[in-house]
Amino acid sequence: MTQPNNKTNFREETDLGTFIAQATTTDKWEVLPYSAPILPIHAALLRTGKVFFFCGSGNDPNRSNTPYDSVVWDVNKGTFSNQAPPLDSNNQPIDLFCSGHSFTPDGLLMVAGGTLRYDPFCGSFSALTFDPITEKWVKKPSMNNGRWYPTLLTLGSGRIFAMTGSDKDGNLNKQPEIYSSTFANGWNAFPITSNFQSYAHLFLLSSGNLFYSGGHMGNSGLTPRILTLPGTFTQSITEKAVLGLQDPGFGDQAASVLLPPAQDQRVMIIGGGNLGNTATSRVNIVNLKATNPTYVGSRYLKYARKHHSAVLLPDRTVFVCNGSTINEDITRSMLPAEIYNPATNTWTPVAKQNVPRVYHSVALLLPDGRVATAGGNPKRRVNELRLEIYSPAYMSRSRPIINSAPQTLSYGLQFTIQTAQAANIKWVSLIRPMATTHSCDTEQRLVDVPISSRSATSLSVTLTDNRNIAPPGWYMLFISDNNGTPSVATWTQLS
Repeated sequence: MTQPNNKTNFREETDLGTFIAQATTTDKWEVLPYSAPILPIHAALLRTGKVFFFCGSGNDPNRSNTPYDSVVWDVNKGTFSNQAPPLDSNNQPIDLFCSGHSFTPDGLLMVAGGTLRYDPFCGSFSALTFDPITEKWVKKPSMNNGRWYPTLLTLGSGRIFAMTGSDKDGNLNKQPEIYSSTFANGWNAFPITSNFQSYAHLFLLSSGNLFYSGGHMGNSGLTPRILTLPGTFTQSITEKAVLGLQDPGFGDQAASVLLPPAQDQRVMIIGGGNLGNTATSRVNIVNLKATNPTYVGSRYLKYARKHHSAVLLPDRTVFVCNGSTINEDITRSMLPAEIYNPATNTWTPVAKQNVPRVYHSVALLLPDGRVATAGGNPKRRVNELRLEIYSPAYMSRSRPIINSAPQTLSYGLQFTIQTAQAANIKWVSLIRPMATTHSCDTEQRLVDVPISSRSATSLSVTLTDNRNIAPPGWYMLFISDNNGTPSVATWTQLS
């Protein structure tokens, strides 16, 4: 673990005792009385409110060329439904182990890449979508080359950008490409880029540019940088370095988030590991609105960790759980979770989870404001199938209620939310559902919807007109009161 080396790297020793005591006595973890039927290496929250798990061959080469499972978890009912496995043109199962994913504007989950071969790993060309309504896989045109451990990102246009991963021969795929249903072949490729590492943490910026945070999977990667996509596919993507990241060699299985609200354009990188498999507690933040963005040190984690998860909560804090201080060792797992408050720049330890989770674990926000955690794969064929749900402290408070809100939204729209608590509402937020794997999630973001006026029973709010701030798609709409306590979400589609 790296140690403090400047004044921005310190522990919280101020008088937070009362707040910490309240958080740890009113929040709680619950291990569910049933387990996942498969190892949840990949997880996504569907617009139905259900959770989608899939794993392909699940880090088990003995399962190559056998049918692969995916399941939809109805969290409220505690049930799972199985889907028929996607097959290639030879009726062989498509192995989606270690693929990439993001949501299309109509709420389908685009999944691209995966495992063509084990040891050495080679990337699959495959691309599919998963329909949350029919709960079925649909094959899409294949990519131009294979990708194993790729990054997918939905752009403001609704197109899907794919980058990095190992190609069909096991070499680094340095040729980004974009998917659109309007393209003749589905995917169009750019000229090659720099050596971005697998599962590079990417964020769509308000300008339409992309930001690589420095978080990734595997060996030490490139320095953080801003990518500008050209107007045509014959031109190269341009790259501009972003300096200042402390411990840049600790990006392996770090976590990165676009801090709430998305309009602030601040990205935080949290923890991570180095080539020696040692974790850091380092936390840095960069303001991407600045003329020359530069990472600066922030308050460090209470506990060093890698292969952890970071989840944006509807009270506009960042929840961190899972992971360990060294590689895939559950005896070194960090069971205490912690929450970062951007308004006060503080980390607060909260309740300890019961299940240690390391590599191949996930966490994601549910529409009621809880966080579901799953998975863990410390070594091949050792699968953690227990499920555990975290209830933040706000779950035990009286919560505001959305009585009605539009089910469809358009950019720049002023609309009305009906709520009996209108006089005490502080925030209206749109949160994009997560689609996560390997500590990487390009989807989640919290978009502020400013309140322009209110009555005793309604709020008048205005949505951003910038598609890059809020990419088209399905969102959870939350309202939060003056104490930061959020409602249960309603679903709405932005187009």
